[in-house]
Amino acid sequence: SDHPIDLCRYQVLNSYNGRIGLINSGGESGKNDFAEAVKTAVINKRAGGMGLISGRKTFQRPFEEGVKLFHLIQDVYLCKEVSIA
Repeated sequence: SDHPIDLCRYQVLNSYNGRIGLINSGGESGKNDFAEAVKTAVINKRAGGMGLISGRKTFQRPFEEGVKLFHLIQDVYLCKEVSIA
């Protein structure tokens, strides 16, 4: 299907059936960085991925905002309610 979780799951399966953890890139900075980062982290986690790379989205903003974004992403991976779909 074209659903983002299914597409990400396909990447996980192609990483030696998940034996090599999938870490998605957060992408470029933009207007909706917080929402996009959380959405990408949820998709990654629900598909069986292992993490999210977030460089530009966090380091190209004031320190406090960058830390807040890192904490939002971390909260997704720590949240038990967000599980494999």
